Amino acid sequence: MIRCHLARMMGEHKMRIADVARETGLSRATVTLLYKETAQKVDLDAIEKLCRLFDCQVGELLELIQE
Repeated sequence: MIRCHLARMMGEHKMRIADVARETGLSRATVTLLYKETAQKVDLDAIEKLCRLFDCQVGELLELIQE
């Protein structure tokens, strides 16, 4: 299982879904799926935009959880 830490990062930066969508150019639906950790697949471009926005590495945004 892959855990997405977008919700935590948004909280730390006091950002809403609309803020992230506006700043990255991603659709609100894409940001919402990642925020709620319900996304089944994510475009690499979306990951890159989020990493640039939050100045983080991919491993800080996404984490592989051993089951």
